[in-house]
Amino acid sequence: MSRIGKQPVPIPEKVKVDIQGHTVSVEGPKGKVTKSFAPVVTITQKEQEIIVEKSEETRFARAMYGTARSIIAGMVQGANEGFFKELEIKGVGFRAVLKGNKLDLALGYSHEIIMDVPEGITITVTEQTKVRVEGADKQLVGAVTAEMRSYYKPEPYKGKGVHIVGDYVRRKEGKTVA
Repeated sequence: MSRIGKQPVPIPEKVKVDIQGHTVSVEGPKGKVTKSFAPVVTITQKEQEIIVEKSEETRFARAMYGTARSIIAGMVQGANEGFFKELEIKGVGFRAVLKGNKLDLALGYSHEIIMDVPEGITITVTEQTKVRVEGADKQLVGAVTAEMRSYYKPEPYKGKGVHIVGDYVRRKEGKTVA
């Protein structure tokens, strides 16, 4: 039995939860998050807690039981406090500029990369090389960060590229002249 799935999810005072069958909507000061879950779990609200239970005894139901509870806890935390990731752009001439709802990235290519900022995500650029991605949906924040990183992954020799702050990039020693 899942140790995580058994625990109820506490709902803070500022957060509103709406459960319609297998769809859960959480709204709070940082935004609104809506997700649908597999019909093998039953989601109910009792006072200021959300309770997730298995509706059948299958392997899939046991797997989704803890997963659904964990995702709902993340939704409540995101709507209440929000999530963020920070990126750092390293390289000569590399920069980021926010133009309205579009992020303009100059990463050493012959063209500039223009990325649309999705709904529910806030991007802040400081010093043209530091980017902060914020939002209520943990999965969406991670996806936008991963997309930005994919345009120029950090390379191991000079360290150029889009780095996620906190991730370790293994550096290599270049060729030496004998």
